Amino acid sequence: MLTIAHLSDLHLGQVHRRDGGKRARRRAERVMAYLNALPGPLDAVLATGDLADHGLAEEYRQVAEVLASPHPVLTCPGNHDRREPYRQVLLGEQPSTDPVNRLHRLPGADVLMLDSSIPEQHDGLLDDPTIDWLDTQLADGRQELPALVAFHHPPVELHLPSVDRIRQFGEDRLAQVLHRHPRVAALLCGHSHTPAATTFAGRPVLVAPGVVSTVTLPCEGGRGISFDHPPMLAFHVLDDDARLTTHYRVVPE
Repeated sequence: MLTIAHLSDLHLGQVHRRDGGKRARRRAERVMAYLNALPGPLDAVLATGDLADHGLAEEYRQVAEVLASPHPVLTCPGNHDRREPYRQVLLGEQPSTDPVNRLHRLPGADVLMLDSSIPEQHDGLLDDPTIDWLDTQLADGRQELPALVAFHHPPVELHLPSVDRIRQFGEDRLAQVLHRHPRVAALLCGHSHTPAATTFAGRPVLVAPGVVSTVTLPCEGGRGISFDHPPMLAFHVLDDDARLTTHYRVVPE
């Protein structure tokens, strides 16, 4: 059995009411303190993008500090991230504008972290090199094990107007890859700042809540975004039959 904690949209560096970014960091630290103190086994912490608010090197230094954990931490970029400082500060690599795609072989599953960001834009796309990379990794990987595919932008509408305008587009190419690889158990994403579950290409799409804020549905009224809701995260449990169960959790004070 594999247990993964899934969080998203930390937006470290976001200034709220001129607080110098302290609020965003406090909320992210609250989440990580909760995870790092768990008494039971946790196989990985997965963060699906918008780790920084402005994509600045000093923000990624904060990200590295806040995400420090005894558990493996897997990340991918979001639309607020910038690939060059992300690579240089978080990954210790030379700056590059190429998509940041990574395969992680965990006990019991392959986790593929994809870069759905488009530089200088807020909507998302898995470009052709990323789609080809995903196809190749799924074909060459451990065929006897399930795979989880993660990225920032959801590839379907979630009925949140402010988010649906900047979701992941060009999703038909992703669907074609998924149809070729039945071992993909689920798609994991963020971007929407709300816990949500839907389907795409016959697979579950599990959306992590936003750590920094919560986007609300039209029926809830108001501004469409709340800074009062507490931070949340998801726990994904993949059992030995490759059945995935997700639990959403409000992080306690």
